[in-house]
Amino acid sequence: MQKLIHPNLLKQGDTVATVSLSWGGAGDADLIWRYQQGVRRLQEVFGLHVVEMKHTLDGTDSLYRNPKDRADDLTNAFSDPSVKAIFSCIGGEDSIRMLPFIDYDVIRNNPKIFLGYSDSTVTHFICMKAGVGSFYGPSILAEFAENVEMHEYTRDSVYKSLFATDPPGVVEPSELWTGEYLPWEESKKHVQRVMKTNLGAKCISGTGTVEGHLIGGCMDVMEMIKNTEIWPDDSVWDGAILFFETSEEMPLPARLRYWLRNYAASGILHRVSGLLWGKPYQLKYYDEYRQEILKVLAEYDLANLPVLYGLDFGHTSPMFTISYGAWAKIVCEENRLEILSCGVK
Repeated sequence: MQKLIHPNLLKQGDTVATVSLSWGGAGDADLIWRYQQGVRRLQEVFGLHVVEMKHTLDGTDSLYRNPKDRADDLTNAFSDPSVKAIFSCIGGEDSIRMLPFIDYDVIRNNPKIFLGYSDSTVTHFICMKAGVGSFYGPSILAEFAENVEMHEYTRDSVYKSLFATDPPGVVEPSELWTGEYLPWEESKKHVQRVMKTNLGAKCISGTGTVEGHLIGGCMDVMEMIKNTEIWPDDSVWDGAILFFETSEEMPLPARLRYWLRNYAASGILHRVSGLLWGKPYQLKYYDEYRQEILKVLAEYDLANLPVLYGLDFGHTSPMFTISYGAWAKIVCEENRLEILSCGVK
């Protein structure tokens, strides 16, 4: 894989831009309080100056009708020298419609942090096509605007990933987790979600230690971008540690089997060094997904491929942040992930 350009790290006082690249809920009248709460966390917890792009708060209807506006916001945020990082307000299922309007040269010539997850997988692959490393991590409306306060685990991982040039090192599991759904109603903003004891990650396949560069995203979204202009060349998968997680739509286990068979049949799983798998939303299909993964690996003579399962990233709370292109290590016998290089400079 061609080495990705590392953006500059964040510092207190830096300006970050918020963008709505898919669902426009941040600008809807019944959710603006939630957006503002997330912005306050960026200001008070991280010491950042926050600005919106022109269309960030246009709302759901307008942004759905105007994918070019969303793409223009992304391009303009990258080209604005005062903006040091770009944070996604939320995911959705519509970022793919920006592709005809993306200027890859602007992104390549103005590398900076982009942070988001879920449907932001599209934007991460846009950045990767432009040769720029980005970060799979929290969004404004969900994690930064968590009821009462941000989860400490999520907050600390953001600091380690975006504000420091030391490698994050061993990714310890969070002691507690939650997948509880609470409607985003302002009257409930002081209600904390119920936390449960975390199972931690388990190595369900393979032995020993493997290393590789990190690439992946939300599996549901990656299905949309296959065979598009942002889908990587085969060489990008060589030696990679591929990370997957699934969305709050909780795809059926059979669907996951079909998707994973495609990665095997196309040769991608034979190219990678190992797999990381995020905790399923609300732990729905936890055992069934594990069984499907092992089934597909056995079908394609990949039973020894290291797979670390149930990690705290993606559609779970709290979450850690993953730097695209960073060098990582799986230690199977210790159920351990280490991130050995930094994504910022």
